[in-house]
Amino acid sequence: MSNSIRKWIFVLLVPIAVIGVIGSVGSGGHGVALQSANVNLSDKDSLQRGAKYYANYCMGCHSLKFSRYNRMAEDIGLNADNGFTDDQVTAFLKENLIFTRDEDGKQVKTGSLMTNAYSPKAAAEAFGTSVPDLSLVGRSRGADWIYSYLKGFYLDDSRPMGVNNTVFKDVGMPHVLADLQGYQTLAHQEGDDHGAAKLVLSKPGKLSAGEYDRVVRDLTGFLAYVSEPAQLSRKMYGILTLLFLMVLFGFAYALSKEYWKDIH
Repeated sequence: MSNSIRKWIFVLLVPIAVIGVIGSVGSGGHGVALQSANVNLSDKDSLQRGAKYYANYCMGCHSLKFSRYNRMAEDIGLNADNGFTDDQVTAFLKENLIFTRDEDGKQVKTGSLMTNAYSPKAAAEAFGTSVPDLSLVGRSRGADWIYSYLKGFYLDDSRPMGVNNTVFKDVGMPHVLADLQGYQTLAHQEGDDHGAAKLVLSKPGKLSAGEYDRVVRDLTGFLAYVSEPAQLSRKMYGILTLLFLMVLFGFAYALSKEYWKDIH
């Protein structure tokens, strides 16, 4: 086998191996197969619902310190293009999404970063560890991981919060969406020699399984957006760039033919 052939085999196989390693790392941890989130970041209604759920269920503990309220509102469709005035957006944010107050006890402004007043010391005392900021969890973990995690809580009396998680073993946080989903128990499939685990809803919540799936998908989509706001537009820029290069290639090819037409 020649050196050139070996070189091309190496060039082709290394990326495949890297993709395989990345896929195995992102498969969920502890051998858990992740569920597909199927989020659609162009669905502004879903992003708005996700922002509402995050503000009401998550932001009391988890900040989004790299995002600002007004930028977030613009990106998820609360803007002039959809018939919202600046005053309406400000009023909406203050009434529905901004619950943090500054040192003087006043509600923070819409241009503020999406932080909260929950101190790391208080979090460590309550949960045994500091509560992470979730600004980049969509990039570090991926949408499928978030979606599976939010659906993976089950009752476990051995844990301080009374719950565990199939995706994040020995999780330290409570199941904050339990009133919506209900509580699940960990069971094993009958007839399975390996004792494959499955979750069974033992105490229903306010929502049906389908309704809860939509809530989790909305939350997942919102966190995926927050982790990289530019992705709402960069894909379109990529398409436009490729179209430009195709047109440029046409002109370059025609020019090349013109230059070389008299040379045989």
